[in-house]
Amino acid sequence: MSALRPIAITSLAEEAFGKLVQAITSGEFQPGQKLSEAQLARQLGISRGPLREALGRLEGRLVMRTPRIGVRVIDFSSQDLEQLFLVREALEGMAARLAAERMSAAELARLQDLLAHHASQPELASGSAYHQYSQDQDFHFTIVRGARCERLERMLLDELYYQLRIQRLRSSTRPGRAHQALTEHREIAAALASRNPDASEGTMRRHIRNARLNSVSALLSEPEAGTGVDRKIDVPRQARRRRSTR
Repeated sequence: MSALRPIAITSLAEEAFGKLVQAITSGEFQPGQKLSEAQLARQLGISRGPLREALGRLEGRLVMRTPRIGVRVIDFSSQDLEQLFLVREALEGMAARLAAERMSAAELARLQDLLAHHASQPELASGSAYHQYSQDQDFHFTIVRGARCERLERMLLDELYYQLRIQRLRSSTRPGRAHQALTEHREIAAALASRNPDASEGTMRRHIRNARLNSVSALLSEPEAGTGVDRKIDVPRQARRRRSTR
């Protein structure tokens, strides 16, 4: 079902922002795809004013605006993606270390419930995809919040995660990755439950390294939009060495 249904509440720009985030990160729009303001306004049942306000908030996060071209969904080169995941590994590794010390028993139980809910999803059970539809249902969001570090939370949840959610959806559809990611999530949850900061950071870093390699491979194997031709992207030399040794 499309996320872009008519809005019926007072905060039009805020609701439009949320619906656009959901639509883009769920794959309704593809990376690099041009967005029509007129069409979006019609789908949402609002005027262009609040829509432009919502798109303005998304610039640099999920969309980019180019003079004389308009607004497009953000896209990444392999180098952009590599750097994004390297930063994520460092920040989320620290978040997991802190969460092992600071999460309450109720939060740890909530994490287990969340994984059980994920495992029950038909897409994940079949191995076709691993969807985490909202912040409340997101495994990584829950751990970052459990770290009780406001600056770390802001850097991850308000910045990196907007862009990473596109990549997570893309990579989770690769054969075998959905089940592998769930297994890695369970290992992270077990390390957190043991209150072992070293193990928690280590399992989180390993999970994100695997996600990085998978996401770069997914990006390189995708055809360019509308061409049917595989992307020709220069992979950083360091990334090529890592891939060749695995």
